[in-house]
Amino acid sequence: MIKVASLRYGVIFKKAFSKPHIFTAFVKDILGLEIEIEQVESEKSFSPIIGHVDSRFDLFAEDKKNHLIIDIQHRRYQDHYDRFLHYHCVALLEQITSSGNYKPPMNVYTIVVLTSGDKHKTDVIINDFRPRKLDDSYIPETQHKIIYLCPKYVTDKTPEPYREWLTAINDSLDQQIEETDYYNETIQEVFSLIKEDRVSPQEAFRMKDEYSDEEYLRDERKKMRKEGIEKGIEKGIEKGVEKGVEKSAKAMIKEGLDFALISKITGLCEQELQRLK
Repeated sequence: MIKVASLRYGVIFKKAFSKPHIFTAFVKDILGLEIEIEQVESEKSFSPIIGHVDSRFDLFAEDKKNHLIIDIQHRRYQDHYDRFLHYHCVALLEQITSSGNYKPPMNVYTIVVLTSGDKHKTDVIINDFRPRKLDDSYIPETQHKIIYLCPKYVTDKTPEPYREWLTAINDSLDQQIEETDYYNETIQEVFSLIKEDRVSPQEAFRMKDEYSDEEYLRDERKKMRKEGIEKGIEKGIEKGVEKGVEKSAKAMIKEGLDFALISKITGLCEQELQRLK
């Protein structure tokens, strides 16, 4: 048994998966793709900004030889299905700006790891962009794909090699792992990188910041639910929740909180926050 830093934290997830050979091995096991990359970028963004939103990719790599873009995102959001569809499309649209037609030169694959779970309680969810005939057969066009991985819901029926990766990620969440349960050498290397005694002071600081943000999010969501229910008694639950969200957002704007954090908490877009301001 070893003590590790939890992969729920962005700083720890990036510490492990930003290593090109680990990123490559993970992509091969999850997507079945052999890729060749020289680096993995963290907090990747595009300039000029696509779609009036400064989208930032947790981990991003390009395989120019095989014409692939692989993006790994790990955070859970209230709107993560729509959010990461947007991110995925941003990576497509960015290519079109320098393309002679609407066909992007590189296929885009997005892997989303939801360490906090998901309302659908499913281990692997695939959003496949290939066109499909009425007989459910595919045609070889638009090979783009989004895969959502939910480690909390891994079971004996989860196929390998998904199962070992998801189990390993989930095991890290309580900060201790029985490393002898795992046979994948790359997973063993991940464990070595995230050992508790290998966490730097800077990484520990960022983990504490992330934990504080999570606590704040939980408190605000509880408050919003309470206010929404109270108002819902008078005006209907749906309207009450909406008012509760707006009231909380106004209070946070008044406190001077960053719009990005307010958006993360409330699910309101920047335009809605500007209107409330």
